[in-house]
Amino acid sequence: MSIGYELAYKLACEQLAEIGDIEQQCLKSGARCQVMDSKKVIIIQYLNRSYLVTVPEIEISLTDSGDEVPIRDKVLILHYLTSAKGTLATNKLITFKELPGGANYFPAFYKRATKPLLDYFGKEPHLLVAAAEKLGGHKADYGDVAVTISAFSRVPITIVLWQGDEEFAPQGSIIFDATVSDYLSTEDINVLCETIAWRLVSFLKESEVPH
Repeated sequence: MSIGYELAYKLACEQLAEIGDIEQQCLKSGARCQVMDSKKVIIIQYLNRSYLVTVPEIEISLTDSGDEVPIRDKVLILHYLTSAKGTLATNKLITFKELPGGANYFPAFYKRATKPLLDYFGKEPHLLVAAAEKLGGHKADYGDVAVTISAFSRVPITIVLWQGDEEFAPQGSIIFDATVSDYLSTEDINVLCETIAWRLVSFLKESEVPH
């Protein structure tokens, strides 16, 4: 898998370097572009953290930390930057199955993104709110508990949970603004939602550690 990401990262770097009007592309994605140390730098928000992307020699780093950025995150950031069409949100929500090719991807998407959320939050969905706040999320009015997280400034992700009982298992859904495919491919959305799910789970586990 890592070889696939290395290749995807190399191709995405080339795509970004080839964009003629980087300022215009930043406007479309909601990122900022400025010059630092005589280099052009893009400042972009991703999952409640700020990242620097230097061009044309592409380097990606966190603004507030020297931690290495995982290659999956680097690929998602570059794909978002290069794909962004600047479309305004419609506030019409769609499911993963409604994305291009989404019905084919759905079994993998459910297993990788939705199921971890149900496994860890299904019986106590209220815990999702506190975990989502750490990703900059806020409560939304769907299901028993719902949160909306701005993965990127133009890509809101809404997670909806219905609490289970003795008769019914917990249910969950991840929904998107209808414009999401103007910013990320269906495969990228799959990876992004899996990333969000496991970060939420890790926040839950951290909160359970006795102090």
